[in-house]
Amino acid sequence: MSLDQVDLAEAQSIKSTEKKRPSGNFQPNHWDDFFLSYDSIGILEHDGEIKYNKWKEEVKQMVMGIVDKPLHEQLIFIDALQQLGISYHFENEIDGILKQIHDATKLDYDDDDDLYITSLHFRLLRQQGYRISCGVFNKFKDENESFKMSLTSNLVGMLELHEASHLRVHGEDILEEALIFTTTHLNLALKNVSLSNHFAEQVAKSLYRPIRKAVMRLEAKRYISIYQQNPSHNEMLLNFAKLDFNYLQSLHKKELSELIRWWNKLDITTNAPFARHRLPECYLWILGVCFEPQYAYVRKAIVKLISITAILDDVYDAYGVLEELEILTDMIERWDSENLDKLPKYIKFVHWILLNFYEEVEQEMTKRGSAHRADYIKEKIKKQAQVYLTEARWYNKNYTPTMEEYMETAAISSGYPMLITSTFALMGDIATKEILDWVSANPKIVMASATVCRLMDDTVSHTKEQERGHVTSAVESYMKEHDVTVQETYEEFEKQVVDAWKDINEQLLMPTPPVPMCLLKCILNYTRVIDELYKEEDAFTLNGKVTVKGITDLLLTSI
Repeated sequence: MSLDQVDLAEAQSIKSTEKKRPSGNFQPNHWDDFFLSYDSIGILEHDGEIKYNKWKEEVKQMVMGIVDKPLHEQLIFIDALQQLGISYHFENEIDGILKQIHDATKLDYDDDDDLYITSLHFRLLRQQGYRISCGVFNKFKDENESFKMSLTSNLVGMLELHEASHLRVHGEDILEEALIFTTTHLNLALKNVSLSNHFAEQVAKSLYRPIRKAVMRLEAKRYISIYQQNPSHNEMLLNFAKLDFNYLQSLHKKELSELIRWWNKLDITTNAPFARHRLPECYLWILGVCFEPQYAYVRKAIVKLISITAILDDVYDAYGVLEELEILTDMIERWDSENLDKLPKYIKFVHWILLNFYEEVEQEMTKRGSAHRADYIKEKIKKQAQVYLTEARWYNKNYTPTMEEYMETAAISSGYPMLITSTFALMGDIATKEILDWVSANPKIVMASATVCRLMDDTVSHTKEQERGHVTSAVESYMKEHDVTVQETYEEFEKQVVDAWKDINEQLLMPTPPVPMCLLKCILNYTRVIDELYKEEDAFTLNGKVTVKGITDLLLTSI
């Protein structure tokens, strides 16, 4: 299908003669074409590549040699690799070491009561998917079944116990107690002026966002600066982490530049002037999910899908009128281009970019001998349009659904079931047909991630959305159904988000579900992005400080 078929050169000037269109009044893009000039920068030219590979090999030898070290040294070394953001180079080696640690030792070792090592041991193994019992922490309780007050003087151990508590699942009361205990006393410790700057920064960051909820690339950028202040840091790990960060940044800049050119060719400002222009923010989103070099195509395709979905979302709740949206939804469900000439130009445009995106993906999947994967993406796009239409009908009727009715639709309209399934489909042969069938059926871990997305999004965005005219949010539905205040609703949603994280933690423990950990971690990473972007505001829509800082840290400021 060509651009000529949908008259993309014509200016967008659709006006409704029957109804006044809603307006999102979205802020303009913060970056414009800032990243277009970054397509030819590289850091591994000439002798740079030689140094990079040499250092990588030296670190690999260190990883392989750590197996002969004492347990505590192995744990500390692996933790440094992960927090510095370079563990992705040595996943097989790290997996082997942690498996050996899991198989050869019991976590509840009686001869070592060190809070830091016990907590680190627990966290690293749980992160790897091992079902380690939280009963190991009972030895840190006193005769009154409370955590010993003497632990509060061990701030390094308290910090690690705090991190470990965020990997809890339902029913683990001791970890609930550990969270309250460590939160209380670490907050008190922050008032102690004797804390070193780098440790105080670690404590403050952990209290605000623990490792479990942190976006990995942002965590690496932050931790590199903290790690180098630690007198006992490993110089080779630090140097390679800096070089690797800059290498990835160069690669990511080039990808973003290519995507900006794709976006500019669509001429969004002419063909969909009502929509959000958030291409760099979309790229930041996918960097939080899969940043590794081998996933370049996944990143590019998902960025296109996120940006197109944002336009589609704006069509349904910030511009289109119901009669037009009914037509558009029908077209998407039928996935054809019949009677295109009779439709408003903006609908022609939105329909065209959807079909064009799908054709690109289908061609790529066909080249790889797996054309059927594109069908999973198509079906999710259809479902996305259907739930958007349901919400548009609610708005048109001024209808407030029950909370259950709302979440059945709104969890899907969050876009996460579509994005997660699409990411799996683009990941290659590791996502078998059985796995794609599983993820496309919206299993518990997917819906938990979508719940976090929807509730956090609605909490920070509902006020502005209701001011401009928008479908009822979870906040309004819950308040009306339970006759409670806004603050009580926020507190309830916070509890539900905590429960959803417990569901995610549970689903990431072996042996269920039977899905490779690298795929399951994509779901974890999508959830982490939500905590980053929606903790205090809708940073995606508002060009918030979080997105500006994230894009600056990961794509502008090298180390």
